[in-house]
Order: sequence, then C-alpha cells, then structure tokens
Amino acid sequence: MKAEYEKWFLNTGEKSAKAFSELMDSTINLISEELMASGQPFSGCSRHEIRNLVSEVSKIPAEGEDMDDVMEDIGDSIIRNSMNVSNPSAMAHLHCPPLIPSVAAETLIGAINQSMDSWDQSPAATYVEEEMIRFFRERIGYGEAADGVFTGGGTQSNYMGMLLARNRACSTHFNVDVHREGLPPDARKLRILCSEHAHFTVQKSSARLGLGTDAVVTVKADSRGRLSMEDAEERLKEMYLEGLIPFMVVATAGTTDFGSIDDMESISVLADAHRLWMHVDAAYGGALLFSHDYANYLEHICNADSVAVDFHKLFYQTISCGAFFVKDRDSFTLIEHHADYLNPEEDDTGGIPNLVGKSVQTSRRFDALKILMTFKMMGTDAFGDIIDHTIHLAEKTAERLYDFGFEVPRRPVINAVLFRYIPENDMSPVQIDEINLEMQNHFYRSGELIMAKTKHDGSVFLKFTMLNPLNSADRMEGHIREMKRVAAHIEQREKEEAYGYSLHS
Repeated sequence: MKAEYEKWFLNTGEKSAKAFSELMDSTINLISEELMASGQPFSGCSRHEIRNLVSEVSKIPAEGEDMDDVMEDIGDSIIRNSMNVSNPSAMAHLHCPPLIPSVAAETLIGAINQSMDSWDQSPAATYVEEEMIRFFRERIGYGEAADGVFTGGGTQSNYMGMLLARNRACSTHFNVDVHREGLPPDARKLRILCSEHAHFTVQKSSARLGLGTDAVVTVKADSRGRLSMEDAEERLKEMYLEGLIPFMVVATAGTTDFGSIDDMESISVLADAHRLWMHVDAAYGGALLFSHDYANYLEHICNADSVAVDFHKLFYQTISCGAFFVKDRDSFTLIEHHADYLNPEEDDTGGIPNLVGKSVQTSRRFDALKILMTFKMMGTDAFGDIIDHTIHLAEKTAERLYDFGFEVPRRPVINAVLFRYIPENDMSPVQIDEINLEMQNHFYRSGELIMAKTKHDGSVFLKFTMLNPLNSADRMEGHIREMKRVAAHIEQREKEEAYGYSLHS
C-alpha cells in the first residue's frame, strides 16, 4: 500500500494544516515543559546513560510512528538531556540563551526555506539581508563603500577575512590571481600577526588557506591581555630580517577567556605603516556596539579592513548566525565567481543582487530574519541594557569570588570571569588543579551549575561566561557559597587521604 505523505508537506489541504498545527503545538508544549519549567541547566545523566537513551530513540522504522509517541520519546531522551542554555546557571561557554523572537524566526525560516545564494530563490529575503548588513555596517562606523554577508559564525567570518587578505597579498606581492592560478611558491613567505590569546580559528584558517600554521606569528599579550604593540614591532623587525612578508594583523575584540579587547587604534596605525590587512575578530565583543556604557571599547573598529561578528553569542541568536563585513565592497571581487545557472554576469549589469558572489557558501539560510525580528521587537535600547547588565554582574561576581578567597587573576572586560579555588592548607600545584577540576565535575554531574575549565599560565582555572541577563547577584552569591563548601570538602578529603586519618578527629 502506498504510504501517505501529502500531510507532511505544507499545502492547502486539511490534513497538512492539521498535522502542522498538532506538531507545532506539541513542540511548544515540549519547550514549555522541559526548558521553561526546568529548575536546573542539566539532567546530570552520564555519557553512557545518554548514549543508550539516544541509541534507542534513534531506531528508524519502515512505517512512521504515532506523532505523540515520537515527541514524547524525543522529550524524554533528547530534550531532557540537552544543555538548557536558557537556565541562568548554565555559564560554561559563549553559548547564549536564545531570544524568543529568534526562536520564532527559526520556525519561519524553516517554513519558507529560502536559499540566499541567488535572488530568484530569495526575492524578499535578499533585501532583508542587505538591510541588516547596512544596519550593522553603519553601527560599526563604516561608510557607503562597505558591505558584508551573513555567515555561519565567527569561524567562517574569520576565514573569509584571511581569505581576502591572502588573495590581495598574492596579487600585491607576487602579481598572482590566486582564485585562478593557485598559490605561488613564494606564498610560504607570507605571515600573519595575532595575539597569543587570539582565537584558534586563525591557525585553522591559515592551514586551510595553504599557508600552514607556521605562517601565524603570535604576539605576546600585555598585562591587560591585549596584543602587545611593542612585541608586535619586534616580531615585524624579525620577519623583515628573515625575508618574510607580513601581510595581515588580526585584532581580537573579546578574547574567549578574559574578554580582552586589543588596542584597535594602535593596531590600525601599525597596519597602515606596514601595509597590513587589518581584520577584527569581534565574534564575542561585537555586541558592545549597542552598549550604553561600553561602546567606547570598540571606538576604532571602523579602521579595520574587515570585521567578524557572531550573532549566536552575545546577540542571543539561535545557532548558527554570524556576519562578515568589509570596509570596501570591491574586496569581494577577490573571491567572485559566476555560474551561468545561478549568478550569470548579466545579472550584475542588470542590478540583480545574487549574494553568492560575497559568500564562500552556496545554499545559505535566511538568518537575517532572526536579527530583523529581534531588533524590531526589542529595539536597540533594551539590547544595550542587556549587555550592560551582564557586564556589571560579571564585575560584581569577580569581586565576590575574591571576597570568598578564590583567586581571580584579572578583572573581567566583558562578562567572562576566570577564577580558581585556593586551598587553606599548603598543597602542590597539581593538587590545586585536581581540586578545581573535581569541583567543576561535581557540579556538572549534579546538573545544578555548569562552568567551564581552562588553563591560565599553566594552571587550571574555572570560568563563568555570564551571558544570561536573567542572572542575578543573589543567585551568584548562592553559587559562590556552595562552590566554597564543595571545594573545602574536596580539600579535606584530599588531605585525609594523604595523611591516612581525619584532620578533624
């Protein structure tokens, strides 16, 4: 018997309308029950337990199962054991609670399923993306010559900045069109400068671009975690003496651990003096453009040749959503390619906007709708309030951690706080690391508090990435007190095991 499938497509029939309505209602109920009513960010289930549950629910039948049964299984096995990033106690990574307008936009994006490569596949969506690019271009401080394109996030945006810079460098230094001829032998001399705290995508992109990770020259950070201008000058002198060709500098507006923001004014002067392409990785810190109190941190971002912004971090958008901007739209000609069936050259002369010419992707999602709906419904003022609240709370949290005897190596710049427990008794660096790792793991297993672990100066530190504006000083006070109690208990146990008897007996 032929399987019934018409109802599973959006159409004018009653069966389609009924199936869509029932499935969307079930989805909304699942979100309300498992996410909005959840008291903690994680179930605490082990990897083994989750894998078994997912394995069972992932068995695919020949004949479809009842919709309600499937949704119940999805809820019990997958949603319940997912990280609830909307819970304020989920503070491990740059993994934001999504705004409701963004979640709603995802449904519309999926339903209309536009493909952003050519205008004929996205007639209205193309203009929405262009308008959102214009909106952010102006916020950055770029002029009318600037342009941009939506991307999958900071990794892709950073890659695009490095791709354009590499292609321009090969044209300038070797008179080679890389897009057509490939890399010349002397491309091995090309070098990129970035801070030692720059995102690892700089190395990954350099490798993908055929330059290798050796092409990335890391510059020491100063006492504030910013790229050291003095060391950058030294690195440049060394490169020139070795016959190497520096062609790019990557500035970071918001390092992953400390949120440090490089001195973009000084870096732009350096870039001009040495004819370097200046790219700013503002994947994390780009949202400060809307801050009432901290927008000045990005005052000179407009000097950059290109900028990466990640909307699924501090802009609270669903994953994935990012954008890449260039000061001069002609830079996109360095990667332009025409396909007769998709974006023929005559479309350009006819004024038809096919966005594929600005992207390294072909089929691409209509993510600009999420940004449009978010800012239309919330406005820029409320968004600025959100950013400022999280930064203020991070500052207070760092102070309270210090008050409770935790080591806080640096005051937060944005809303990431590094810290670690320091035992009351003398313990080795390895033991201190172990106590902090065990404390982090204890809270993850309980599902009550999710924090990240990282390394700073060779030692283990823990991290709160405080993106959620629904967090509060009282909640953080409670977490800090409980962390102190748990860490002290672990310390006591470690000492008892070392001495073979209770220290309190």
